[in-house]
Amino acid sequence: MNILSIGGSDPSSGAGIQSDIKVFSKLDIHCLTVITAITGQNTSNFGMVEPVSKNILENQLESIITDFKIDGIKIGMVYNSEIIKTLYHHLKKLKIPIVVDPVIKSTTGGMLIEKAAIIDFKKFIIPLATIITPNKFEAEILTKMKINSINTPEKIAKKIQRMGAKNIVITGIKIKNKKISDFVLEKNKKYYITDKEISKINRGSGCIHSASVLYSIVKNKNIKKALEFAKKNTFNSIKNSKKIGKGIAITNMEESNEMKLLNSINEFTKIKNIYKNIPECQTNFVYSKQKPKSIKEILGISGRIVKSGEEVIVAGDLVYGGSKHVATALLTVNKKYSKIQSAINVKYKNDTISKIKKLKLTTYDYDRNHEPKNVKNGGSTIEWGIKNAIKNSTKPPDIIYHKGDFGKEPMIIVFAETPDIVIKKILKII
Repeated sequence: MNILSIGGSDPSSGAGIQSDIKVFSKLDIHCLTVITAITGQNTSNFGMVEPVSKNILENQLESIITDFKIDGIKIGMVYNSEIIKTLYHHLKKLKIPIVVDPVIKSTTGGMLIEKAAIIDFKKFIIPLATIITPNKFEAEILTKMKINSINTPEKIAKKIQRMGAKNIVITGIKIKNKKISDFVLEKNKKYYITDKEISKINRGSGCIHSASVLYSIVKNKNIKKALEFAKKNTFNSIKNSKKIGKGIAITNMEESNEMKLLNSINEFTKIKNIYKNIPECQTNFVYSKQKPKSIKEILGISGRIVKSGEEVIVAGDLVYGGSKHVATALLTVNKKYSKIQSAINVKYKNDTISKIKKLKLTTYDYDRNHEPKNVKNGGSTIEWGIKNAIKNSTKPPDIIYHKGDFGKEPMIIVFAETPDIVIKKILKII
């Protein structure tokens, strides 16, 4: 996947193009860039802005558009009217998601757009937006209206929507009980997305939020899910922010369980001929919290990883409790070996078992023919099988398999501490 980030260069890497590159890299996305301006700033002070010329801006755009398939675009800093009009000319016919982050002022106080250019921003950039993500301050600047009991977030959002944006999310609206909300206005519905407020002053949260929105909307097309993912990702980034320089802390996007598993799922689907290793019951890939108490604390795909001809497709979303069978296997192993937090099931093949044995991986098996009747008739077959496989074990399993039973497909399950280690084992055995 290729995502194009259009915006300003921040030498502190706290925001702008540099921040987007970091975010998309952690999400395993190739980030293309078009720089609109060079800024001189750090965590304490804002120096100056030098917008790029129309010629170099056009050359950047043409270089990228003519060479790469672009799956989505994020527009950040657009300093003046010339930049705005140039971008509009090149992007207006593209039929791909565009997220607009209307950056107006830096955290350290520098103006990131000329006041005279705001009119053209509203005329040319906002209509490009699949989603526009102003914070409360930016929404008020764009509409010349203060958010209050009369001018509600909905009223403000509708005014921005009339400017041409398809979907609007106004971030950073404080509510009671130390909560902070994002107000969302889609075409035919409105809602809030709420989380705890973190009092930390930081740089880069808006950039991380808009980049996360674009990533998720390109991946699953669902606006609400994209905004929920972005909210969670931004919250964690603020919580993990680091004071690197002498001034304001910079947001730090650490890989969440969701991101770790998602990246490994993407890697799994790209393995050559992997469709040959998808069983008839299809595949799930799971990752648990520390010492999970139930499958509700184990992340999995709500559907499955399924084969469609020679393609492999992820059918469903990552949710806690999204898997029953593989999650149950992992939960059972984790009760004895708490370091084992990830697992995947693949098709049983004799040659795969031969490879496993040659590699001297720690392997256990169980015989489904020996299942008690009460287990066969409604008990937890998987729990019974895994318990029996590791009952007398002294080492955590790499592999547990069974050869099936009447009407029951044989199966191999690969276990490891993390999803990326699961992938390493998969690459060895298939």
